[in-house]
Amino acid sequence: MDKKRDLSEEYFFAAAAALETKAEAKNFFKFLCTEKETQLIAQRLYVAKLLSENRVYSDIVEQTGASSATVSRVKRAMETDREYFKKLLGKLNEQL
Repeated sequence: MDKKRDLSEEYFFAAAAALETKAEAKNFFKFLCTEKETQLIAQRLYVAKLLSENRVYSDIVEQTGASSATVSRVKRAMETDREYFKKLLGKLNEQL
């Protein structure tokens, strides 16, 4: 990556880490993303939740509207860093 991109990504992740409430997060993503982009990000995260519950692909596709390719992509990402996703999803389950 080039230096400008590194700086902008650092700024983005610092801003995301500074969010303290669900309302702040909602406003942050409304500011940065289109509604469709936010929906796609949310869908992928929910796919991860369902995969962590050992749901089968066909159920996940039916429940979320995600393509089987998206489900596969999320599953590969989760397999790359199992501990991270386990911790993240655990935190989310505590909050909901």
